[in-house]
Parts: sequence; C-alpha cells; structure tokens
Amino acid sequence: MPIDLEGNKMITQKPTPEMLTKWKNIFEQYKDLLQPNRKSGADILDYLQRNYPLTEITDKEVLSVISENVSQNKSYAEKLPAGQRPLPKAFYVENVGNGHKFYLSENMDHPDLWGGEITKIFVGVDLCSGFYIVEGSTMLWDELRAFQGVDEKDLGNYVVVADYISALQRFGKLESIITSDE
Repeated sequence: MPIDLEGNKMITQKPTPEMLTKWKNIFEQYKDLLQPNRKSGADILDYLQRNYPLTEITDKEVLSVISENVSQNKSYAEKLPAGQRPLPKAFYVENVGNGHKFYLSENMDHPDLWGGEITKIFVGVDLCSGFYIVEGSTMLWDELRAFQGVDEKDLGNYVVVADYISALQRFGKLESIITSDE
C-alpha cells in the first residue's frame, strides 16, 4: 500500500503538525509488523564498500564531527556498547560506477539544503553505534536507512518507524520486510 511521507525521503525540514500526524498514523499501521533487524556500523561500512566507489577521508576534524554527533546525542550514544567510544570512518562517494547515480540532477539534493553547490557526496559512519551521516544525497541516506533496519528501541519511536517505512518504500523493500517478519 503506497504511503506518502512528504516526498518519501530523509527528513530535511522542521516537521509540521500534519507531518507528525501522518507519521503517527504510519507508526500505528506498521509497528506490529516490524521486528528488530538493525545492522551495525560495520555492516553499513561493508555495504558501502561493496556497492560504491569510496575515497576515505582521514582528516581528524571530520572524524571528530562524526564522533561528537554520537557522543553528544543521547539517542545515538545509547547505541554505543558499554565502555565503547565512537569509532568514526568518513568517505566521499565518487561520481563513477554505482556512485554516479547520486550525482544525477534528479537524485542530488538541492544546494540550499547544504548551503551551496554539492560537488562531493560525503558519508560518515560510526562503527560502534551504527550512526551514519550523509551530506549531498538524501537518496543515499534513505538507502542506508532501508538497509540498516531498526532495533527494539527504534520500534517505539514513531518518527524512526515512519522514516524507516518511507525508506523501505522508496526502494521497493517494504513488502519483503513485512512479509519476512510474519
């Protein structure tokens, strides 16, 4: 059954009351059909490396931003295993091979979203918590969202569930997830 989550893509604006109502309705419709299936940060990195040409970024400031996103955000920090600190990795997705699709005009984010022209798609992953960040392609962010899945805690959050359902639908994976969980 098709759903509409304001364009079926990563949330990039302040939610309106109508959006929140829609997300709550989607949550109610799908929450009992989903099972925890969340993949790790290492799984996300492996997925990226298998599917896209990447150039690693080793700049300490960039890696620090990824770590701080995890450690300074309670919902991400809770996903760190006990005693673990973030272990960030950062890359540019190259505009060749499978990565080229993210650079096509119909798949690129509007320059205003990131404060200027997008010349490189950035992706950062924390191997410990599973946190990821993508700048320049909501399409890639949604693809990773659909791939990663949800954990038990995520299943209690209507925004996370609605976002996950939207990402699954965007990539034609909703029915397979729902039917495989039954």
